[in-house]
Amino acid sequence: MHIENQFKEEPEKSIIRTFSEDFKKKKIRELERNITSISDICKTYSVSRTSIYRWIYKYSVMKKKKERQIVEIKSDTQTIKALRERIKELERVVGQKQLLIEFKDKMIEIAESTYNVDIKKKLSSKLSSGSTSTDKKQKEE
Repeated sequence: MHIENQFKEEPEKSIIRTFSEDFKKKKIRELERNITSISDICKTYSVSRTSIYRWIYKYSVMKKKKERQIVEIKSDTQTIKALRERIKELERVVGQKQLLIEFKDKMIEIAESTYNVDIKKKLSSKLSSGSTSTDKKQKEE
């Protein structure tokens, strides 16, 4: 029993802190400019999230303008930026491929007119030749 008493934690004494109005306004401005995050303020100054949201409600410039401020995790913001960059890159690649296809089509047209050869075969001629060969095999069986 004596051993159990050694491991009991003593409750921490809560320290009552007060922050000046200027300090609160400064931290809210930093939040609005994305210089810091709510979690950083909580950890650095040992302030609860609830208190910080109260500060936002009271001192935020966005609230006075009746605008909504969207609070995102920085990793979400970075992910969105990376995805937008990826979309731009893929659109660029699709544009290059489209140009390549158009170039090849034009080359085929030039070759057909220059050599009087039908390079592009019609789809209907392929189907008719293919269907006759299967019909013959079926008749032979």
